[in-house]
This record gives sequence, structure tokens and C-alpha cells, in this order.
Amino acid sequence: MVSADDKQILDWILDPAHTDKGFRSLVEKYQEKLYWHIRRLVLNHEDADDVLQNTFIKVYRNIAGFEGKSSLYTWLYRIAGNESLSFLDQQKRRYAESLDDLSQHPAILRLKSDPWYDGEEAGILLQEAILSLPERQRQVFQLRYHDEMSYKDMSEILETSEGALKASFHHAVKKIQEYVRTRQKDI
Repeated sequence: MVSADDKQILDWILDPAHTDKGFRSLVEKYQEKLYWHIRRLVLNHEDADDVLQNTFIKVYRNIAGFEGKSSLYTWLYRIAGNESLSFLDQQKRRYAESLDDLSQHPAILRLKSDPWYDGEEAGILLQEAILSLPERQRQVFQLRYHDEMSYKDMSEILETSEGALKASFHHAVKKIQEYVRTRQKDI
């Protein structure tokens, strides 16, 4: 399941004489994809950078345990997704705010003040709708909609069936549509 390029990277990482070269190659190859995956989950540039750094630290510490049963790509996405969800859980506990008004959610407020974000109100509304989803549906929606990931790859990352993922994506889309419809009436 591991591509030839990834096999070379793994060989370098596991060879003490080439570990640095291998890890640099891994970061160069996957940093941007992982950053955008994380960014869509945590919303804020600085938070995404922090989570990405934690992701690569975790990868560095655990790469020797990678068994090659999945592609390196899906293994990295699983770690990045888990790190993102852990970060969001910490944020929830830290702020312990009422989620009745998602426009006041700390992630949305940080997004609105983020100089790197160039979206409009429609983009903010979409992010609010995505935040309203249960965590699993949010992750499935992000992987399918933004990352355009196949259900097969998502199945490896999230360790669930393709059918369950299709159902989660369908429910997520319906909830997002309903959230947007309801909020537009309020505006």
C-alpha cells in the first residue's frame, strides 16, 4: 500500500544516517496538504500551524511503528485529524461557552479577526454551519468536500465503512443546508 516515493522516505527515516533527510522529505511532501486539512478543521492560521507542528512531532515519535497496512498519506491524515479534534476539544473545555450562538464561538471570532482569512459573510456562515455538526460528521464533510478525498481513503483514515461515511456526509450536507437556511431567515 505504500508508494515507491513514500517507501524511499520511510527507508531514509528508519536509517539513522539519513533520518533528517527522510523527515525533511516527508514534511516537504505532505506539509501543505496536512496544513489545509487541519486549517479547515480549526479555522485559524496560527492554530493550524500549532496543530501541524504537533502532528509532525507525533509522526516523528511514532514513525517506527508505521506498519504500512495503509498508505503513508492516510496514516498522516489520521494523525492530523486526531490532533485537530484534540485541539478543538481543548478549546471547548477552555471556553466552556454556550454553543447556542455559533457566531460568537471562539473559533469563528478568531477567524473573523484572522488577517490570513479573506472570506466573506457567506464563508463565515458556512464555517458556523460546519461547527454545528457533530465531530465525526464535521471531519467527514471536510475530507470529502474540501479535500475531495475518496470514500476508500476516508475509510482507511477514519477506520469505518464507506457506507457509513456516505451516510455521514449526506447527513452533514443536509444539516449544513438547514443551518444556512435558518440563519438566512434570521438575518
